[in-house]
Amino acid sequence: MLLSRLLRLSRHDRSSVSGCRWLLSQRHNCFLLPISPKPFGDSALKVFGCRETYTWCLPTFYADRTNIHHQSSSMVEDDQLDPFSLVADELSHIANRLRAMAVAEVPKLTSAAEYFFKMGVEGKRFRPTVLLLLATALNVRLPQPTSVSKGAEAELRSRQQSIAEITEMYHVASLLHDDILDDADTRRGIGSLNFVMGNKVAVFAGDFLLSRACVALASLQNTEVVSLMSTAIKDLVTGEIKQMTSTADQRYSMDYYMQKTYYKTASLISHSCKSIALLADHTAEVALLASEYGKNLGLAFQVIDDVLDFTGTSPSLGKGSLSDIRHGIITAPILYAMEEFPQLRAVLDQGLDKPENIEIALEYVRKSCGIQRARELAAKHADLAVSAINSLPETEDGEVRKSRRALVDLTQIVLTRNK
Repeated sequence: MLLSRLLRLSRHDRSSVSGCRWLLSQRHNCFLLPISPKPFGDSALKVFGCRETYTWCLPTFYADRTNIHHQSSSMVEDDQLDPFSLVADELSHIANRLRAMAVAEVPKLTSAAEYFFKMGVEGKRFRPTVLLLLATALNVRLPQPTSVSKGAEAELRSRQQSIAEITEMYHVASLLHDDILDDADTRRGIGSLNFVMGNKVAVFAGDFLLSRACVALASLQNTEVVSLMSTAIKDLVTGEIKQMTSTADQRYSMDYYMQKTYYKTASLISHSCKSIALLADHTAEVALLASEYGKNLGLAFQVIDDVLDFTGTSPSLGKGSLSDIRHGIITAPILYAMEEFPQLRAVLDQGLDKPENIEIALEYVRKSCGIQRARELAAKHADLAVSAINSLPETEDGEVRKSRRALVDLTQIVLTRNK
């Protein structure tokens, strides 16, 4: 059923691209859409994403594709929810707890650890929002709750909030370390911690946050959840090493790019979502659906982030535009551009440390369908995330349905964001 649905979408994509000619016979140009618990195993589903040969794609395709995606869920109604407002009070509580957890014995370490938890620079708390909404979306409450069951629900919610806090600490710690590796001087519109306080302090601040997250994780006393969230840390490191040590052939492989993207971004959201389900003692099937939602949402998020590196502006992104290509990192828009213009590889092989090579590479991306096809790839993963939510056990509970609808709306927000 999922396969036939994706193939129907693929046929629509080919007819909707204005100005792009699709060559259906070129079966080698395809991308992976994982449907197994493994991120990109041998059983991954391949959908033919045939290559465009025209030099520019009009934006009407993306609008059509996202409209189809938005209509694909039975949960979506005319008025769109603001997912963040549904959990605003809990997000405020979590923000306060994060600031408290960043306090250290040494004042300078406290200042560093709480740097991105301070009000005004804490971001939208995307990951905690996903996890809190999912906690409600999986909640099957008793028709007539007793005082005992209410107490158990409150305890469960507190434990699920801890997962949101742990995830955010993991994420911020990874940002601190990433900025050091990238020699970044800005983050979220302000000076990066390494730029303001130095690399050594930034390293220790990231390590401190990870240690506090580990203590919070151990307090949950759930072996499977501890294993999952520890794996997320391992995957974050694996993704960075994959990016730093890739061979030339790996750098130019879409499969390798998607594997690296899973490890660097999607794994954390996927394992956190599954942890939310496991803490509530859901079945393996429901836990897998939660994991699939997080994985595909994370993949869509990162692919759009890679697109924004080309199309975004420095103020909205909170970092320098074109930062990936300037660091020689090959992402989906370039990989798709290379399929149209194989001569781009020779430019990349020469190195992107030369400004003239960057300009040549950008020109190839501009006249290709690379950015449009990357948006399509993100949209397909967003649609898989929606399918996971729609596959959850049916319920008549209004709050549960509202949260599920908000999770669907989040996939649309990911696709259309500009920062």
